[in-house]
Amino acid sequence: MSNNLGMDVRNSPRSRCRIDSKVHYFKQEANGRVINISRSGLALELTSNLPAAAGSPVVIENADIGLLEGVVRWNYGGRIGIMFKPNSNSIAKVAAYFRNFHQEVRPVLTR
Repeated sequence: MSNNLGMDVRNSPRSRCRIDSKVHYFKQEANGRVINISRSGLALELTSNLPAAAGSPVVIENADIGLLEGVVRWNYGGRIGIMFKPNSNSIAKVAAYFRNFHQEVRPVLTR
C-alpha cells in the first residue's frame, strides 16, 4: 500500500500500546517503548540515539512478546519504525500478543 506521497505505508491497522523494549542493532543496544503495533510491524520511541539505517536487520526484545526479528523501515526524531520479518515465528508471537495481552492505550495528553 502507498500513500499520496508515494511512500510505502503499513497495511495493517495500528494499535496504541506501551511496552518497554530493547532494540539490538548489530552490536549496539537501545532502550525504548513500543508506542504502536500492528500485525506487520511496530513503532518504537527510543531513550537514546540508535543510528540504524533503513533496511538494516534488528531484534526487538520485550517481556510481553519475546524476541522479534525485523527490518528498519525508518528512523527519525528519536523514533524508529520496524517491519517484522515475514516468518511463522513472528506471526505467531504477534498473534498471541493480541490474543492474550494487548489493551488499547489512549494518550493522556492531547495536542
